[in-house]
Amino acid sequence: MPKKPDLTQTETSSNRSPYPCPICGQMAQQNSYPFCSTRCRALDLNRWLSGAYILPSSMHKTDEEE
Repeated sequence: MPKKPDLTQTETSSNRSPYPCPICGQMAQQNSYPFCSTRCRALDLNRWLSGAYILPSSMHKTDEEE
């Protein structure tokens, strides 16, 4: 059985189309995709950890359910 090709991170990320950084809007770099820099990556992580980003949920308890 033939071996699967060993794709490294740089080989797979080079196929990505240009994408703006979600934090500052500059074009994303391969080494920190989908962000433009390590700084923007850290800012995004901080926003998740501090609770600035909240995912919507449809699981709200009402008075009738309790």
